[in-house]
Amino acid sequence: MKKRLFVLCTAVLVSAVALMAQNVLGGLSSAFRKGDSQALGRYMHDDVSLALAGEEGEVSDRPRVETAMRTFFAANKVTGFEINHKGKREESAFVVGTLHASTGVYRVNCYLKKTGNNYLIHRIRIEKTNE
Repeated sequence: MKKRLFVLCTAVLVSAVALMAQNVLGGLSSAFRKGDSQALGRYMHDDVSLALAGEEGEVSDRPRVETAMRTFFAANKVTGFEINHKGKREESAFVVGTLHASTGVYRVNCYLKKTGNNYLIHRIRIEKTNE
């Protein structure tokens, strides 16, 4: 009986962690699709490394990164976003996507780390592609 209870509790815990990661990845995808920096900010850690279109990555606090993303989205009206690759481990996750904007196509890399019970963005890199 104890063995069954242990297996059941373990399965529930693993499912809960997987579901939390799915919710974050879905929210992240929706925020990029809408060009919504405020929604994106909900999934950011307090300190985020941000590298936008050819600039070097710089660690900033969440409000500054939200402002930089708002400026980026205003200058590059988003027309679509799709996730190309995603993955997760126990303590980290990543998303690689393609952002379609009025000014071109961009490759988006987001790296997340588990903080408490949530996966939060620690690094965002957006680079213009040749497509």
